[in-house]
Amino acid sequence: MNNNNNKENSSFLKGKGAAAATVICFIAVIAMVGAFTFNRYQDKLERQMAEAVEEAEKQAEEDAEAAADNILLPESETDTSDTEDNGLLPAEDGSTGDGTEMDGQQAEGTAAGAADVWFSEDSILDWPASGAVIMNYSMDQTIYFSTLDQYKYNPALVIAGKVGENIGAAAPGVVTSVEQDAQTGLTVTLDMGNGYSAVYGQLKEVPVAVGDYVAKGQIVGYLSEPTKYYTLEGPNLYFKVTKDGEPVNPMDFMEG
Repeated sequence: MNNNNNKENSSFLKGKGAAAATVICFIAVIAMVGAFTFNRYQDKLERQMAEAVEEAEKQAEEDAEAAADNILLPESETDTSDTEDNGLLPAEDGSTGDGTEMDGQQAEGTAAGAADVWFSEDSILDWPASGAVIMNYSMDQTIYFSTLDQYKYNPALVIAGKVGENIGAAAPGVVTSVEQDAQTGLTVTLDMGNGYSAVYGQLKEVPVAVGDYVAKGQIVGYLSEPTKYYTLEGPNLYFKVTKDGEPVNPMDFMEG
């Protein structure tokens, strides 16, 4: 009886051992298959990532090349500041382009003329405009400004004129500024030498530029419509003389 039981137990154990071995083998196979599959997936993923990086680098290089091809170098600009105010380009023959020839003094320009610029308390100014003085220089007492309806000091002569009238330089000088001023409109300043300057305001179509030498009587501009500060006074030349930046009476230098 015992022998039979032992045989049965032995058979049972052998059966269980075989089953366990089968299970273990199955698990091992699954693990191997899983490991193989994972390795293949990882390899594939790494290849895809490498291809993506390579493609991105290639695209970046193409974009950089395209951007370089599209860069435009700035073209050199021609400085026309000396002639753009009147819209006339000087011709090679010395004419202004409108059929008017420059005189000898004007043609020499800055090189020869600027060396002769000199003004002193004994110098004489030409009248820059043909009209009458409608507001005198007055820095010791105020005078009445009709348009502004107030009394103010006046550091200049206000000379009546006609729109379009030529305004000539009262003395030789070198242009130090051509600027737009709210009160005096388009304004030209000439350095007459020895600390003296002449200011011509209420102009238009100015044919000179900074650095130009201007001879006595040469046109510095044409009379314009008055600014809003001088509407009641009518068209006029604003003419100021300064010594070391301080206004002086232009009448002290006018002949007659």
